[in-house]
Amino acid sequence: MTPSPTPGAEARLALGAGIGCYLIWGFVPLVFQAIGHMGVSPWEIVAQRTLWAVPSALVFVLAARQGRQVLQVFRNPRVLAWLTLSALLIGSNWLLYIWAVNSGRVLETSLGYYINPLLAMAAGALIFREHIDRIGLTAIALAGVGVAIQAVALGHFPFVSLILAVSFCGYGIVRKRVEADAQTGLLVECLILSLPGLAYILWLERAGAGHFGADLPTTLWLLACGPITATPLMLFAWAARRIPLSFMGFLQFMGPTIGFAIGIAQGEAFTPVRAVSFAFIWSGAAVFAFGAWRRSRAVQRAAADVAEASGAL
Repeated sequence: MTPSPTPGAEARLALGAGIGCYLIWGFVPLVFQAIGHMGVSPWEIVAQRTLWAVPSALVFVLAARQGRQVLQVFRNPRVLAWLTLSALLIGSNWLLYIWAVNSGRVLETSLGYYINPLLAMAAGALIFREHIDRIGLTAIALAGVGVAIQAVALGHFPFVSLILAVSFCGYGIVRKRVEADAQTGLLVECLILSLPGLAYILWLERAGAGHFGADLPTTLWLLACGPITATPLMLFAWAARRIPLSFMGFLQFMGPTIGFAIGIAQGEAFTPVRAVSFAFIWSGAAVFAFGAWRRSRAVQRAAADVAEASGAL
């Protein structure tokens, strides 16, 4: 029987999972842009995404031997209702995100995912009673100023950014509360979303407007939507149940920073005001990273003191 990981080892694995999911999400705009350039609409991309995520999620469930837990979810109306809510939140997030990155608004999506950590930390403090020290509050203040300046730089109320932030923060809150493991919850979410997705795909194919099977490159890209969707969501859900939501929030600065670089590389406007806003945001991330490093050092020193005192007894 494989031994369970120690708390420290599990925390490191959760941190690695969190970093991995945000790295994938950082580069994923390039995938949806490539599919969009093939003439596939955001609605069809989301539908194909939900459909092909099911086999990938099923592989994770089988690997974790959680098939029985999936059946228990469908017998538990309360858990199923929570997962239906999380599925609706992430599905709406996907649709708006794919539309935005294919409409030349990558920087707006980047702003949305810079706002989300602020919401995540607020939710962590208000809902889960997570403690935020002075360094964390300083980091939030710096990032908050940066987000406010960024909104002014856009020249209009950032609806896209705010909806993306609220929907994903809501998804993280629900997944942290729901009584289902990461793999189980992901498969149930994908199954819920795949029903309207499959209906829409069949309607498109019947109307002769579908793109699946039209040519090999498009078909392969659409099939790739499955693992591209399921893998980071599974990593996120697994990590979110094991490390504070506030810490997950600041890890998310990785994703929008990559998206920011993509937007700039693709020629989106980067004004001096936007430069100032991102300077504040990156300063907030740096302050938070320093605070996390200092807390880690304090924990290590305390553990060493305990071990030394035990050895002296």
